[in-house]
Amino acid sequence: MALMTYAEAAALAVAREMQADANVVVLGEDVGRGGIFGQYKGLLERFGPARVIDTPISEAAILGAGVGMALAGLRPVVEMRVVDFALCGMDELVNQAAKNRFMFGGQGRVPMVVRMPIGIWDASAAQHSQSLESWFAHLPGVVVVCPATPQDNYSLLRAALACGDPVVYMEHKTLWGLSGEVDEAEPATLGRARTLRAGRHLTLVSWSKQVQVCAEACQALAQEGIEAELIDLRTIWPWDREGVLRSCARTGHLLVVHEAVQAAGFGAEVAAAAAEAVGCRVRRLGAPRIPVGYSPVLEAQSRITATDVIATARAFVR
Repeated sequence: MALMTYAEAAALAVAREMQADANVVVLGEDVGRGGIFGQYKGLLERFGPARVIDTPISEAAILGAGVGMALAGLRPVVEMRVVDFALCGMDELVNQAAKNRFMFGGQGRVPMVVRMPIGIWDASAAQHSQSLESWFAHLPGVVVVCPATPQDNYSLLRAALACGDPVVYMEHKTLWGLSGEVDEAEPATLGRARTLRAGRHLTLVSWSKQVQVCAEACQALAQEGIEAELIDLRTIWPWDREGVLRSCARTGHLLVVHEAVQAAGFGAEVAAAAAEAVGCRVRRLGAPRIPVGYSPVLEAQSRITATDVIATARAFVR
């Protein structure tokens, strides 16, 4: 076990895969200097510019090159800096990477990991603060991953690189400095959630940074006698339907919390699946359908806090 940050864990995961497989390459803006968050620190010095490739400022070109590399037998890690910028390259992901295996009878595969950091980036306003994981959950042909801890950012990134299909890998923009213990021997399985806290009154499902918010809320709720079972979904697609439904069947209540806009968010899929399968009561808690503001007062309107989770859970259970 070693103590490291979320960014350091990611850099270590990529380094381990590059060391094990010469076909793993990195491409994107600023990757040569370690990335804007330090998530590629030391890789250029270790593996050289032929495998850590700085690119022009063109998301369409970067994603297109990544798709071509993957079809040619490489395993590219494609850096988009933030999900908001990745929107400039959507055709390459949506119409090429996601559909290649289907359209060509499995003759080609696209084992590509596209890193698209999500979430509210403090004081960065509407074009740098979006959580768009539900967009990609709706896209057949891709895997969607949202790690919440340094351990998961290590283990899930390695699992994503071993997947063999295109993976939309969505780290949170403000988790890079989060520290935690990382066990390099601990594997992760895509599609497997993690239960962080046991409970009998309420199933609380979340992912990414909101897991921390929910953990804080669970502690406060426990003081009131409300025992919430906290589940970190970890991967949005495939999601751990069976694990979540088992918990919901036992507690009879499901609250899904996410930083993304509540309208059409992935929480709706989880809630609907639980209601249909086990008949539990369901609630969703997400951001209002507004752009994230620049000023702290406006930005706060888009944040889901522990206080919000506590109030919703309290009213829901009682």
